[in-house]
Formats: sequence, structure tokens, C-alpha cells
Amino acid sequence: MDSRHRVRWTYAFIDRPAEHLARACSFWTAVTGTRLSEPRGDDGEFVTLLAEGADPCVKAQGVTAGAGGAHLDFAVEDVPGFVAEALELGALIEAAHDGWAVLRSPAGQLFCAVPWAGESVRPPVVAGSRLDQVCVSVPPSAYDAEVAFFTALLPEWTSRAGSRPEFHVIAPPDGLPVRVLLQRLDGEEPVTAHVDLASGPDTGAVRARHERLGAVPVAEHPHWTVMRDPAGGLYCLTGRDARTGGLPRAEA
Repeated sequence: MDSRHRVRWTYAFIDRPAEHLARACSFWTAVTGTRLSEPRGDDGEFVTLLAEGADPCVKAQGVTAGAGGAHLDFAVEDVPGFVAEALELGALIEAAHDGWAVLRSPAGQLFCAVPWAGESVRPPVVAGSRLDQVCVSVPPSAYDAEVAFFTALLPEWTSRAGSRPEFHVIAPPDGLPVRVLLQRLDGEEPVTAHVDLASGPDTGAVRARHERLGAVPVAEHPHWTVMRDPAGGLYCLTGRDARTGGLPRAEA
């Protein structure tokens, strides 16, 4: 891969219905210890969550169709070159813009290629947690191809099996703030995505704080808790260490 196509920074995009965007942003700025940028876009649908003393790695978007979810932005020096490589690997163009592009993975997950603006300083852990992962839930028929696609698209990242058979981790080089978790669904459902926060070693305290801020628990699992934010969007608190991203006993 041409070095200009290498991913220099990553953003997790929180997508929520436009009518609930303000509610979502109020919650997520509190959770991440950030403040909002000025809105951008034709309808003010894009905002960045600005971190004090660090570069941002989370953005939010108001969407007009569907319940929202999440997607990744990959920041590179040569956007056209990165897009061309993604297309060769099986991605499709969803929308081409001046200087950036929206694409779909082979399973149908949206992601964006955007210009790198020199971001390099990762935001810190805030109140025991760090938003550091986008989980893409993939139907079984498309799972192997999706793993192969992201592994090839991100050759300098570490592609490895996760802690459970249905998980595969695509972990970035040190310093990049957001990694990818691919999750194989049990049935043939449409692909979806959500953000995850590493919240160990005290996930219980983090969960209590999120509930005070308006989130509600949806499901409890051995190593993660599914939550719903005040705008109706799902996300997870994981037992991974908030500083390192690893599980207490092993990386996953």
C-alpha cells in the first residue's frame, strides 16, 4: 500500500435521528468530557466532539432515515488513492464529495475516507471510560468476506480472533484512537454498527454514571453491558481496560 493511503487517524461517528441529535450530543459530550464544535453541513447535521488538549476522535451526525447507529471515518493523506484501493477490495461508492467519500463495505457497512488534518494526540480516559471501538455486526453469510476486507484495507493494523468465536478484532497501530470489532450475528439480519467504550476496571461505576446521565441498561453479558443512550441509540460498556483497551487477562 502507498504510504499516503495509510490511515493516519480514525473517527467514531455516532449517528442519531436528526430530531434527537441535540439530546444525543448532550449525553455524549458529558460521557467523553468534550464540547461541541460549530455545526457543519447543509442542514447543520455534523458536529465534532472537541477534546481539551487532544485531537478529537468522535463526531456525531443527524440522520434523516432510520434509527442511526455508528460508522468509521478513516483519515488519510491521499483520499482518492485510498478510495481506489477500497473499491478494488470490494467496497462500493455510496457518495462522492469534494475531498472525501462515503463508501460501503462488502457487507453493506458505511464508512468514510476523509483527509488527514494532522491529528495525532489521543484523548485521555474520562471518568473511567474511553470511547475506543466501533463494533460492526455482520450476518453469517457476509462475515468471512467482511473480515477479509477490513484486514486487507488496513494492512498495518493487527487482525486477529477476538475473545469469543463470533468476534474478530482489527486493532490499529499505537496512537490511533478507534479500533474495529467485527461481530458475527446468529441470523441473517442487516449489518449494523454501534460504538463501544472500554470501561474497566470499574465498569459498574461507569454504568452508574451513564445511568445518571440518562442512559438505560438493555442487556447484561459476562464482559459487556448493552446500553441505550437518551436519543435511543444502542452502545456497549465493555470490561476492557480503559487505558490499554485490553481485557483484564488477555487482549480481545
